[in-house]
Amino acid sequence: MTGESAAPARPDIAAGRLPPSEYARNFADIKPSLIPQQAPVDASRCYFCYDAPCVEACPTGIDIPGFIHKIATGNIRGAAIDILDDNIFGGVCARVCPVEELCEQACVRTAQEGKPVDIGRLQRYATDRFFAGGGQPFGRAAPTGKRIAVVGAGPAGLSCAHGLALLGHEVTVYDARDKAGGLNEYGIAAYKVVDDFAQWELDFILAVGGVKLELGRALGADLSLAGPRRDFDAVFLATGQAGVKALEIEGDALAGVRPAIDYIAELRQAGDLATLPVGRKVIVIGGGNTAIDIAVQSRKLGAEDVTICYRRGPQEMGATRHEQAVAQTGGVKIKHWVRPVRLNGANGHVGGVELEYTRLDDSGRLTGTGESATLPADTVFTAIGQVLIAHPLADGSSEPLEIQGGRIVVDEELRTSLPGVFAGGDCIAGLDLTVQAVEDGKIAARSIHRQLTG
Repeated sequence: MTGESAAPARPDIAAGRLPPSEYARNFADIKPSLIPQQAPVDASRCYFCYDAPCVEACPTGIDIPGFIHKIATGNIRGAAIDILDDNIFGGVCARVCPVEELCEQACVRTAQEGKPVDIGRLQRYATDRFFAGGGQPFGRAAPTGKRIAVVGAGPAGLSCAHGLALLGHEVTVYDARDKAGGLNEYGIAAYKVVDDFAQWELDFILAVGGVKLELGRALGADLSLAGPRRDFDAVFLATGQAGVKALEIEGDALAGVRPAIDYIAELRQAGDLATLPVGRKVIVIGGGNTAIDIAVQSRKLGAEDVTICYRRGPQEMGATRHEQAVAQTGGVKIKHWVRPVRLNGANGHVGGVELEYTRLDDSGRLTGTGESATLPADTVFTAIGQVLIAHPLADGSSEPLEIQGGRIVVDEELRTSLPGVFAGGDCIAGLDLTVQAVEDGKIAARSIHRQLTG
């Protein structure tokens, strides 16, 4: 079925809805770095706790009191090196990490005053100033003669590659895209990481040496898992979740219906934001951070009416409370307790979303109420989750890679069921966060090093 009806008018989708100056203003850095007068004052609020709860809450275990103390005493370079030693992506994580639900939520000041130490912006202050000064604080160990293949040039893969290079190994990183960086390059809202910072940080990471990039090499196309297993001493899989969940409702194939992550990637790579077409009435299906990112950016591109539709309440949304607030203060409406049941269209293009109201039944299961509403739309973005594409991971051997629940199964050392093959990042179970992917890369690098060197 096509989901067509004669109801909607001709879709109003166009580029260049705003004056040029508005694009620059709308996509300016949403959380700019602290200025030198602010940083010491904010740093002085830290209690420098012993067994600090903020450190426990950080997936990469950054010594937060330690680097803040160095900022307070004027040792900015030392603070940055401490950060980067634990999290080589400390610059981008300072911009995108949900600190309000991790380190800053755990901050003792939060419980006492309701206002934590500004850990995220202090981290950015230190790393930004270090990068501006240049230099490479890391050096490689003596060559080991071992070669490792990393599949996926996102935060997990590059974190692992950097860690292995420091330990003296030679690393080749494969990625299907023509630019490295993964979600840092293609999947983050443009107003969070501005001025091509993702590529600048990538260059800093690769400057340590020992890492070779092979871009445009897709697992399952011109690259099989069997090849790296044969040609390298170990393999680290950091493929992420490249598949997109489909709505699987009537009308989901209409023009104007597309995955949010595809449009975000186009926006991130656009040289001129005024060339990106955007509808006047945009509906986003989903409740995670990707849903927030596409909704907010649609508004910033000139969409007049943007609504996020989510099947449960605000507490169940995958997006953090901070991200939800960013959307609502940016003019995005969030409609809870509704789910799409049909997409209406005319002439092959989407024109509206038919929604059913939902509730929890007596057993706590989500169910429809039978009541419905229809919202007009000339664009519908789907942001209902991503999935692991498993078939490229099969190498035709008698040793299948174990996958459960759509994730690669690993042990505490991030070893998979295949000898010599490790995995981390979004392709395994855990927090789907950049900071967690970086930590997985660190763990895998050390595990691989132990296995190869005894």
